[in-house]
Amino acid sequence: MNIDEDITQSFSDEYYDFHEILVDPGQGHIRIDKFLCDRLKQVSRNRIQGAIKVGAVRVNQLEVKPNYKVRPGDRIDMVIPKPPGEGSRLLPQDIPLNIIYEDDALLVLNKPAGMVVHPGVGHQKNTLVNALAYHFADHSLPVMEGNQNNRIGLVHRIDRNTSGLLVVAKTEYAMSHLAKQFFRHTIERRYVALVWGEPEPLQGKVEGHIGRHPRFPTLRHCFPDGAEGKWSLTHYRTIEPLYYVSLVECQLETGRTHQIRVHMKHIGHPLFGDDKYGGGEILKGTLYSKYKQFVHQCFTLLPRHALHARTLGFEHPETGKWMQFESELPSDFEKCLHAWREYVAERKSKTNVGNDEA
Repeated sequence: MNIDEDITQSFSDEYYDFHEILVDPGQGHIRIDKFLCDRLKQVSRNRIQGAIKVGAVRVNQLEVKPNYKVRPGDRIDMVIPKPPGEGSRLLPQDIPLNIIYEDDALLVLNKPAGMVVHPGVGHQKNTLVNALAYHFADHSLPVMEGNQNNRIGLVHRIDRNTSGLLVVAKTEYAMSHLAKQFFRHTIERRYVALVWGEPEPLQGKVEGHIGRHPRFPTLRHCFPDGAEGKWSLTHYRTIEPLYYVSLVECQLETGRTHQIRVHMKHIGHPLFGDDKYGGGEILKGTLYSKYKQFVHQCFTLLPRHALHARTLGFEHPETGKWMQFESELPSDFEKCLHAWREYVAERKSKTNVGNDEA
């Protein structure tokens, strides 16, 4: 049987690769690890065996053991973290990290707004990865092979100006296990956002394909008909309506670049202060100069888009225990929210006084 006759589909995301193989009708019964090594020559045997060990390889939607014998017609899918890159060594930097949990397998931290996650063009220093490189070296902790590049333990990220929770793997096993959870959408991720207007309905979902904007390559766009991009789904519920803005909780089912920002813009409710997606100007409210001054004061209090990764839940790779973490709103977000609450209280007070007088 010619192995090349198998039907293989592969695609890459930012942190992991996904492969789906439909086994040819003429395939003989061989161990799945050997079959995958023969079929995916660009993936090392160790990485394939590691993926099987953590349950990241499934046959017909069921996890299998390394001694499983492949059968004709089997549909195999596998998700594995991307291997470390060949880039230059990182510069470890002694940058304070707000670590809220850590053990030998992983750590969970609270990223401040303004911190870039990856080194890149214009940001070779002072990134989260530079800080993690220093932390790992300084504490002599077990880390995965190839940790001196910008793939250091990351299986997800949040935007530079988004604050909140991130989990970082410290071993290859943990990284494979967490990548599997992210890919299969079993990670719980809830964000808090301040958006313009009041969503209708107050609770719902936004889905569509997210891809690069057709005219502005640094932005993302939602394509409802699925013609471009990757499928995405966000569940939202309105926590607190505040006249011209609303506090909303967003739960991610997928994790596309700028997903919440793009989805909320798509339904007509951009994030407050989000210059890139239309929320950095006054979109709702009155024409009075006093109101305009108030909104610009809020922009000053929160000089970024109003988004915070508040909840993170996942299965611990080693123990199997469900881990749940919560993060309080940072001070800039809290101050802006407090200002809107005071504005609403004042509006209600004036309305009540007018009714009494009437």
